[in-house]
Amino acid sequence: MTKLEDFLNDKPLFYKEIDYDRMPRVWQKIKKHFKLPKIIHIVGTNGKGSTGRFLAWHLYKDGLKVGHYSSPHILRFNERIWLDGSDVSDEILEFAHQKLQNILDKKSSDSLSYFEYTTLLSMVIYEGCEYIVLEAGLGGEYDATAVFENILTLCTTIDIDHESFLGDSIKDIATTKLNATKKALIVGYQNSDEVLKVAKKICTKKDATLIEYDEFLGVSEFIKSKNLPSVFAKNLNLSFLALKFLSFEPRLDLLKDITLFGRAQKIAPNITIDVGHNALAARALLEHFKGKKINLIFNTFSDKDYEKSLLILKPIVKKLLIIEVDNQRIQEQKELILVLEKLGFDYEIFDSCKDSEEYLVFGSFTVVEKFLKRNEY
Repeated sequence: MTKLEDFLNDKPLFYKEIDYDRMPRVWQKIKKHFKLPKIIHIVGTNGKGSTGRFLAWHLYKDGLKVGHYSSPHILRFNERIWLDGSDVSDEILEFAHQKLQNILDKKSSDSLSYFEYTTLLSMVIYEGCEYIVLEAGLGGEYDATAVFENILTLCTTIDIDHESFLGDSIKDIATTKLNATKKALIVGYQNSDEVLKVAKKICTKKDATLIEYDEFLGVSEFIKSKNLPSVFAKNLNLSFLALKFLSFEPRLDLLKDITLFGRAQKIAPNITIDVGHNALAARALLEHFKGKKINLIFNTFSDKDYEKSLLILKPIVKKLLIIEVDNQRIQEQKELILVLEKLGFDYEIFDSCKDSEEYLVFGSFTVVEKFLKRNEY
């Protein structure tokens, strides 16, 4: 049997068109082989990873067996499937892969996308858990993660992103994401009133419980003590609302040793990495570095509205350093340079970091991955 790494390497990571019926069709054929735990499904534009980790970590520290499925990964595939406080081991991944291959027929196995197969793989690994915190990929109702029954949907902040798949208005994007709701929905902090309007309409149609955003005492101070952007308080508040819904008492002390890999993470006294890649993330970082001038280590996928993100970050950028990335989706350097010159950035090709300067690595998971591997962090 082909090893998991080789098997996944044969599957493309990105599709121009997606077969939305494939995952539901395959799941209907094989679901009799699974006994799933209670699932909390997370949709939204930004903050899914941190919201999910806050929730999963709290449940785990409360003594429960918990899985947290997220994507994409930064350095190792194992990051996507977190189980009881740690990324899953290679041995567990291989065992689950062999088990899944025995469940799937060859046609289904070959047809599934990288993300679809990985999602099913996580379900094999999470059998025996009490809770799964399941993060959607880029969608909502059509996402591979939406095929499973869940007890609760969480919606983080929604903004414009992945327009080619989700639509080009907040209303369209919110409708696509929130249509994944099944029994209950908690709507996190939103910049647009349109999201709550859509949520009310969908919950009425589905006879689902709707809970609106609220804040808990001490959350903002806790986030500040962790040296995280203030927006993370909104994500933590959302996870606390989920805990209350699940009849748990939210406790900040259970999160004292949590780490959020790649989320405004300080990996050296003068270097911060952030896997954000859109205007919403840029605004959070602008506030976080307010009053400072930093060197921005940057690159971007060509299908992103990166000009908007760069305009937001410009007030805090001393110099933009282009980190070269070998990826078919990355923007051509000459096109990126044209945009940088139009926006008036002082730029050069990234070489190395100086101890006397402060740096922010930003642009995508791929950019952060390239930086970490190149500099051996």
